Amino acid sequence: MDFVSIRVITDDVARLVGFYERALGTAATWATEDFAEVGTAGATLAIAGTRTVPLFAPGSARPADNHSVITEFLVDDVDRVHRDLSGFVTDFVAGPTTMPWGNRSLLLRDPDGNLVNFFTPVTAAAVEKFAGRRSARPVAPAPSGSR
Repeated sequence: MDFVSIRVITDDVARLVGFYERALGTAATWATEDFAEVGTAGATLAIAGTRTVPLFAPGSARPADNHSVITEFLVDDVDRVHRDLSGFVTDFVAGPTTMPWGNRSLLLRDPDGNLVNFFTPVTAAAVEKFAGRRSARPVAPAPSGSR
């Protein structure tokens, strides 16, 4: 079994896709106006509109109502990502902080209030844990108008 994606339900697909395109430095692939995917080396962030929820089960998901999941992205330099996103991100929860488990993390909220963590392993154990999983392309400010 492979972990493939996380799907975020939103009332404004274009706004949320635009945020992630810029934050991740990559363009989304659009299937319909209600569904787009932003791919990374390891997984995909799927973004879907509320009109897609009844296709699975009516009322099973609500937009902007996440209080337990943090979507995380491994980056080459979290401090640079913080600098690059300053002035664009409006809700930094915590600036770059080195965690007890060896990652330097930047916690922010996307436009729907979902928690997003960009992190860089900094201790030998953390670097070893993520060896081979790093993307060759670091996160950077992204394309505009890619839809």
